[in-house]
Amino acid sequence: MRHHFIAGTLAFTLACPGFTLADDKPTAPAQAPATTTTKPAPAGFVLEDGTPVKLRLTRNLSSGSDKKNDQVDFEVLDDIAVDNVIVVPRGAVALGTITDAEPKKRMGRGGKLDVNIDSVRLRDGERAALRSSQQNKGGGHVGAMTGAMVGTAIVFFPAAPLFLFMHGKDINIPKGTEVTAYVEGNVQLDRAKFDDKLKTEQQQAAIARTPELQGALAISSTPAGADVEVDGSFMGNTPSQLNLAAGDHTIKVSKGGFKTWERKLKISGGSVNLNAELEQIPKP
Repeated sequence: MRHHFIAGTLAFTLACPGFTLADDKPTAPAQAPATTTTKPAPAGFVLEDGTPVKLRLTRNLSSGSDKKNDQVDFEVLDDIAVDNVIVVPRGAVALGTITDAEPKKRMGRGGKLDVNIDSVRLRDGERAALRSSQQNKGGGHVGAMTGAMVGTAIVFFPAAPLFLFMHGKDINIPKGTEVTAYVEGNVQLDRAKFDDKLKTEQQQAAIARTPELQGALAISSTPAGADVEVDGSFMGNTPSQLNLAAGDHTIKVSKGGFKTWERKLKISGGSVNLNAELEQIPKP
């Protein structure tokens, strides 16, 4: 009952932040509203600081079983675009790290679970750093993000008793929990690596210069939205149309929650179609 009382108190405080008695009178003189300055938008093709990135946890987390330095995968829920060009596709992977994990102890002492959401993969294969709050106030973002995930888990599953999430004194965060992170600092991007129309024009120009040394690869996957690597270099997300130099290549297709799919392929001109059937990793 104590938990319910605290929650209700907090809800009331948040809902009524300006509550005063009818007879109260202000004692301080009114002040002129503070002036605000608008920060100019950064020049160029830039993923701006503070851009929200909605994420979903791809596996269960628990202070009773997870260890410090374990990697945590998140899935991006919505496309993120700059100037109407998608730079972070839905389904992209964001990576986090468990920075501290302690199971419950004797004498009723609870467990501890700190998660740091580090970065998100962009369409060009590079990564953009993330933080837990929209405003960059300095310092780390470890405990704040963990608290946000625990709170979100309880909000998203209101019919479940609180003990299902606390499980005694261990901290448990279920798979599917959604949380929002924010881009850390302005990220300068090369538009040519993201603009599909521009990229296609460049590839076609390259084929026209050396048609005998090129071959086309159309690659898709089930499910779609997986990362494609050719010879260790990130090439985009499925489905994709790639132009490769003649010769032997190693194709890898990967997506969070699924086993990596890999094939050896020889390109000698013409076109090749590949579909990667991804096998889901069994739930723990």
